[in-house]
Amino acid sequence: MNMQAIADRVEIEALRAEFTDAAMMRDRPRLAGLFTPEGVLSMPNVPVQFTGREEILAGGERLQAQWDFFVQNSHPGGVQFDGTGDTATGRTYIHEVVRTLDGRHEGVNFAVYHDRYQRTPDGWRFAERVYEVRYLDTTPLAGGAPGTVGEPSFADAATPAVLERTAAALTKNGFTAEILDDVAAARTRVAELIPAGASVFTSASETTRLSGIAEDINGGDRYDAIKPRLYAIDRATGADEIRRLMASPDVVVGSVAAVTETGSLVVASATGSQIPAYAGGAAKAIWIVGAQKVVPDLSTALRRVEEHALPLEDARAREVYGQPSAVNRLLVLNAETQPGRGTVLLLREAVGF
Repeated sequence: MNMQAIADRVEIEALRAEFTDAAMMRDRPRLAGLFTPEGVLSMPNVPVQFTGREEILAGGERLQAQWDFFVQNSHPGGVQFDGTGDTATGRTYIHEVVRTLDGRHEGVNFAVYHDRYQRTPDGWRFAERVYEVRYLDTTPLAGGAPGTVGEPSFADAATPAVLERTAAALTKNGFTAEILDDVAAARTRVAELIPAGASVFTSASETTRLSGIAEDINGGDRYDAIKPRLYAIDRATGADEIRRLMASPDVVVGSVAAVTETGSLVVASATGSQIPAYAGGAAKAIWIVGAQKVVPDLSTALRRVEEHALPLEDARAREVYGQPSAVNRLLVLNAETQPGRGTVLLLREAVGF
């Protein structure tokens, strides 16, 4: 290998490194200048294709404006020169971590740039870069850009994009998932979902209490409401009847402590009164879930139970019942095997604990 060939390889390697540096620094004019005037940047997986420096600049700025953060690491591949020594081909191996501002796209990928290089009066430039994804992991990222990562706020409503992603995951797992604007819409929808005359058990829930749904069910004569019947039964002599009524109503209505973006429901209970009906005893289950209850994964859901929901419920229990609450029973519903049995009404607003 002569000195010119060595110098060309060094310059091409510098060109590839410059591309990653420009992308990381969000310097789109510099990045566009690394291409020949008619150069092509093609990303079929996105899918986009830009031809010429102006398109590469404008298109790159549009993509960049969507980023929450973007990290790209490049690893050099081989370079092969043609007979003249003025053009070459090669590959660059890419590892990226990305999240868009709307939360619709995030994850980790490994990719390959298939390159064509051209010698110009200004040095080597890209004649073409074609991006090929070889591995993609869209698991929600736990981290974020510096200054944005901290303790999760379990009281903040999830973004629209996160709600959409959660609803899609719930649907995939066999639940019926609907996104509604607020508790008023949920109140109307629950009335539509429950047929007149059905036996309905409302579990203890701040969500159903604050929304008025519990009163709609238990305070009228449209349904065979279980809760008023329970109050009329002597707990010492009618324990078995109470247990049967709570465990197998036609419909159970309540909420959950958390729902994961992967489509699981997490229920925490001190007495376990709602768990048999939730788990399968009720013919149908309807859960009304405030947007603040959406969390990335199961481990975060369990943290939400212990660090957020339990202290609030404990304070309520002490005030109402004169005794503390506790997480004595946990139920995780990862999927629903009976089509149409479980309905999750995701609200765009926060409500309940």
